Amino acid sequence: MGGKSANKAGYFDKLKGLLQDYNSVFIVSVDNVSSQQMHEIRQSLRGQGVVLMGKNTMVRRALKTFIPDSPEYERLLPFVRGNIGFVFTNNDLKDIRDKILANKVAAPARAGAIANVDVWVPAGNTGMEPGKTSFFQALGVPTKIARGTIEITTDLKLVTAGGKVGASEATLLNMLNISPFTYGMGIVQVYDQGNAFPPEVLDIGEEQLLKSFSSAVSTITCLSLALNYPTLPSVFHSLVNSYKKVLAVAVATEYSWPAIEELKDRIANPDAYAAAAPAAGGAADSSAPAAAEEAKDEDKSDEESDEDGGGFGDLFG
Repeated sequence: MGGKSANKAGYFDKLKGLLQDYNSVFIVSVDNVSSQQMHEIRQSLRGQGVVLMGKNTMVRRALKTFIPDSPEYERLLPFVRGNIGFVFTNNDLKDIRDKILANKVAAPARAGAIANVDVWVPAGNTGMEPGKTSFFQALGVPTKIARGTIEITTDLKLVTAGGKVGASEATLLNMLNISPFTYGMGIVQVYDQGNAFPPEVLDIGEEQLLKSFSSAVSTITCLSLALNYPTLPSVFHSLVNSYKKVLAVAVATEYSWPAIEELKDRIANPDAYAAAAPAAGGAADSSAPAAAEEAKDEDKSDEESDEDGGGFGDLFG
């Protein structure tokens, strides 16, 4: 009894220490993961993460003792079911995710196993003797005899993902040397600094986040303006709209202030401002001949310089 209590206390201390030392935790499923795979995964995570396994009852009991001091650990409890473990890390979550999922091994089909993918039997020659044709027919596999051997004529889905592999299906796949399944760690949930979320969240890019954020800000702004309830995104629009209303009132009444006097004068005397524009254009046009004349004088002086240069050439020639 004393040994069990000591082991339990040691596990509690280790789990609590890891939760305190690491900001992020991957809750991983380890169905059909061999001890050799576990060893290889631990090696690939060395220096970047720590793998911890334990009985679910002990893990739940430990977490419940931590919750009074750290309520955020309660978010881990719903996922402590089935054959699971923990991977603790402070590194980039995407990199650690990829390392966890990278270690996969092919495995033959076993009767009673649940298929994690669709299992297909490809068309082609099996190399088997015709005496086994009835076995293929029993499973509904289309065949023909070609060159004294059984040939599968078309691809056939033998087992659907999520379905159970029957004894006959397992026998056929093993006869054909097909290992349809790959086993390795799977990620059930990610816990990061008190927040729990599904692993698919890690695939969301910055561009998608910014787009969603902009859409949310636009929605908040529209709602705020419609409800006449000021929020940070809507304040600027409210100020602009209010100033437009003040301008409209000032234009329609005798009320005025220095900043609006020119606008009111433009509305009252549009012809004066319309005449000013051609006048400015005329001034620009009158300056054009002068500039052309000046350019002509420069060209003339350049020609005279060229002639002088030619005279010196004759003098020294």
